[in-house]
Amino acid sequence: MQTHSTTTEYEAKVLDLVHAINEERFDEAAGLLTDDFKFEGVMGTRNGCEAYIKDLKKMKIKYKIHKILADESDVCALCDYVMDGKTLLGCNWYTLRNGRISSLRAIFDPRPLLEKK
Repeated sequence: MQTHSTTTEYEAKVLDLVHAINEERFDEAAGLLTDDFKFEGVMGTRNGCEAYIKDLKKMKIKYKIHKILADESDVCALCDYVMDGKTLLGCNWYTLRNGRISSLRAIFDPRPLLEKK
């Protein structure tokens, strides 16, 4: 992977998705994903853009990007996930196909979310 100061078109698509999610513009976020979008995370998998967007609406997750790296159509974002009053450091690996995001693999330690309040 390479890091650089110029944002690639792939990185820009990922940042557009993150901004749309953070601002709860879910129709815009859905337009950046392929219909067969696949999400894989530590707490489950979602198949299809519709299922992913439905979960986003419930979770109210916000992202704070620390670093973004790209290698062709693979983009990796080191970020904080802010949800349920907690901030978790994580990493998102996005894959793009034909100008849209086709998959996301999210890696983070979910234990703070599982703790009883």
